[in-house]
Amino acid sequence: MARNKYPEQTLEQILAVSSKLFTEKGFEKTSIQDIIDELGMSKGAIYHHFKSKEDILDAVMNKQFSYAAKMLDDLIQNTQASNAREKLVEILEQIVADPDAHSMDGVLSTQIKNPQFVVTGIQEGVKKDAPIIAKIMMEGKEDGSITTDFPIECAEVFMLLVNIWINPLLFGRGHEETVARLHFLQHMMRVLGADIVSDQLLHKISERHSDIGGYRQDE
Repeated sequence: MARNKYPEQTLEQILAVSSKLFTEKGFEKTSIQDIIDELGMSKGAIYHHFKSKEDILDAVMNKQFSYAAKMLDDLIQNTQASNAREKLVEILEQIVADPDAHSMDGVLSTQIKNPQFVVTGIQEGVKKDAPIIAKIMMEGKEDGSITTDFPIECAEVFMLLVNIWINPLLFGRGHEETVARLHFLQHMMRVLGADIVSDQLLHKISERHSDIGGYRQDE
């Protein structure tokens, strides 16, 4: 493959091929040389955009975060429901079920014990996603479908728990232990006045962790 003379297209090619190789071989087993060979580009073309394989992973992560953010925005604009609670339930179920939103989960799961990765995940959830969820909760408070007096705090706690605490890879949990925590999350949100965790959402989250091999292998 000849080097693309358009930098933006070259960058997209690098990210697409890297994502493919990271998914197929795993991040640790994929080398810069593997990426170069698959692309058919010169080493200089790669290093013009990235200093290391870790930099490529960061770019892949950012692309995934951007896709998820756009998807959330589109769902907020287009999801029709009788009240804010039902709208939020529908949005959460669709996000978890969308394969493209989680296409890199298997790759990113290999970095789950990297402290910087975990911190980035926490910050993304609390700073970017939680305010959006909190806004819908505030709408629910107005229409009576959500009763919490702490929509911002509820949204932040929800994101922290679902992204970090629920993740079986981070804590080495099995399927049953994870399902128990999902039910606790459902119960807690209901008690807090933000009944947004449906049985369908629990099932989809549990399935997603199973798809990426997230559960402890002794079960």
